[in-house]
Amino acid sequence: MAPKVSEEYKKERERELIEAAKKVFIEKGFVRTSMQDIMDKAGISRGALYSYFDNIEHVFIEVLKYDDQKDMQYFMPSNEGPLWPQLKNWVEEQQIYIEAINQTLVYAMAEFFLTSNYANNKDNFPYISERYNQTTDAIEKVLNEGIRKGEFSPQQSTHSIARYILSFINGLMLDTFQLGHEQTKVKDQLSVFLFSLEKLINPKSAK
Repeated sequence: MAPKVSEEYKKERERELIEAAKKVFIEKGFVRTSMQDIMDKAGISRGALYSYFDNIEHVFIEVLKYDDQKDMQYFMPSNEGPLWPQLKNWVEEQQIYIEAINQTLVYAMAEFFLTSNYANNKDNFPYISERYNQTTDAIEKVLNEGIRKGEFSPQQSTHSIARYILSFINGLMLDTFQLGHEQTKVKDQLSVFLFSLEKLINPKSAK
């Protein structure tokens, strides 16, 4: 009789496989990555890998979820101190991430959106829409919390501002991936973005 494997062990093993897969996707993109590549990177058998994931699209979605969970932690504001410096700090930290864009999943994501089954059947990949909504909802909650505390007096709806923030960051990421950070002047663009964002949300702490 085979020994029972605890749920905790299975989750830890899955996390290790996801981290291995992420490294492969960053290195090779989505199109050139195979299940065999992930097996080789993780040092795992075919049967073991397929006991966790159905196919390469399934692996990629789980990698996105794993990455997104870590990113969402940035949108959990501290109760200590005003919210504007926290939001400003998050935007400024994007410079490090964007300037190192070649070490991220951006290339693999672009390929996934254009060449995988997702391109022809978006309904089979609901998480892609969910992750957008989760991120904008998280940003919106921070903005609404600022209003509740009397810190923010936004000039537009928080619903629209949250989407503006995400669209700007995503656009700057793609441009920088294509052209390089020396051409897109990431730091300068983020500085201009923060200037416009400050005018939009009108934080008391900035006055």
